[in-house]
Amino acid sequence: KILLILGLLSTLAVIALITVAVTQNKPLPKNIKYGIVLDAGSSHTNLYVYEWPAEKENDTGVVQQVEVCKVEGPGISGYSHATEEAGPSLAQCLQQAEEVIPSQQHQETPIYLGATAGMRLLSLENKSAADKVLSSVEKTLRSAPFNFQGARIISGQEEGAYGWITINYLLGNFKQSGWTKLLHSLKSLSETSGALDLGGASTQITFVPNKRYSESPENLLYFRLYGKDYLVYTHSFLCYGKDQALQQKLARDLQAIKCNSLVCFYFQTMEDSSLLDPCFLQGYQRTINISDFFKNPCTSAEKKQFPFSQLNIQGDGNYQKCRRNIQKLFNKTNCPYSSCSFNGIYLPPLQGDFGAFSAFYFVMNFLNLTSEQSPVALDKVASTIESFCARPWQEVKAAYHQIKEKYLSEYCFSGAYILSLLENGYEFTEKNWQRIHFLGKIGSSDAGWTLGYMLNLTNMIPAEEPAVPPLSHGSYVGLMVLCSLMLVSMLLAAWLLFYKPKCLQKGIV
Repeated sequence: KILLILGLLSTLAVIALITVAVTQNKPLPKNIKYGIVLDAGSSHTNLYVYEWPAEKENDTGVVQQVEVCKVEGPGISGYSHATEEAGPSLAQCLQQAEEVIPSQQHQETPIYLGATAGMRLLSLENKSAADKVLSSVEKTLRSAPFNFQGARIISGQEEGAYGWITINYLLGNFKQSGWTKLLHSLKSLSETSGALDLGGASTQITFVPNKRYSESPENLLYFRLYGKDYLVYTHSFLCYGKDQALQQKLARDLQAIKCNSLVCFYFQTMEDSSLLDPCFLQGYQRTINISDFFKNPCTSAEKKQFPFSQLNIQGDGNYQKCRRNIQKLFNKTNCPYSSCSFNGIYLPPLQGDFGAFSAFYFVMNFLNLTSEQSPVALDKVASTIESFCARPWQEVKAAYHQIKEKYLSEYCFSGAYILSLLENGYEFTEKNWQRIHFLGKIGSSDAGWTLGYMLNLTNMIPAEEPAVPPLSHGSYVGLMVLCSLMLVSMLLAAWLLFYKPKCLQKGIV
């Protein structure tokens, strides 16, 4: 009888322990938080919606992108002559965000707008217009049902730094523990990945150098994230985004036009006021207004008088000539430091892997050069771009009729420019080229500066690693159940061994 009672009590105790553990670890209703960031770039604006579990705000890699909306029309800097229309242009994407985020959480959802190089240029060109554009944008965002947190022009350094934070956060490079940390330390690569960002009006390079360099302190930023210190090199080149680089190249080409009071001609011209351009496909034509062309701060220094108001650009499709023309944009003659990128800007030795995103990815993806399974060698990249540049415009236009003509017509230039920037500007070589990974998305989130911007402004990446118990609550309860089972088993075995119940004794006899 005693044995039966003990067995029954032990069984009840085990059932009780298991019931407590199951009840305690029953999944709770999801407590999701949301955040919105608008990337107001030079050519267009994108709205991103992010979500994360509220109880895991300080965990790395838990924030994910759940929606992206491309705003119709130009970037907000394109409204400089109709500033009151800049804000209303965002309305459709704001409506989309309202539909994605539960209505009861609208008021607590922070919304940010960061304007990049397009607005930096507009601010240099016309400060009053830039202020009016931001005022219009702020008015619209304040009228939305979200928690407006600001609309401002971010610096090039910020853009580079937030892009670096984004990709390393999504790759899980900031916070490792247990086996993940051990395996990560065994890798021969750097602890973090560098970031290469290319927009329409600027480009950024950001990475952690191998040593602490002090030659150019203005290009170094200090971060303390999850209890670790990071000294990050970053520089933003205004006017070296792909659109403004093309404008710079055309402005230089115009300087090759020799003029007198009556006649203007170009050495390879088809007719007066025409420019034969090797960076556009053969058969392509484009006309630009001279007066508009030189209003841009990136080209205003090249301004001079021309006896014609328009310039007719005709494509020649010559990759090698195109590369030679582009390389003139990078001044490599004067370097006041131990090493430079171009235009006398300090650049420490390149270190580790790099994630290249935004226009780097879009252009190289169009050219089928973004394979991660077997990264394409540098010579193959160059030959692919050269082959594309040699194709006739009409053939390419027919093959890619779904792509807007502006983008399609510039892929030859953009591909050649990316190679020139990475090879001639940043001095990537055949040896370290395959350390560049062209990234469109990491998981479900776009690679770019917006996620890093939100993480920083919401303080979701703490300076110190949050204190956590050695075991999760579920592991703790499970371990307690196991120990209880072992204890009951040992007590039962001890009782059987020392007291030897009569039923067992009879069996032994």
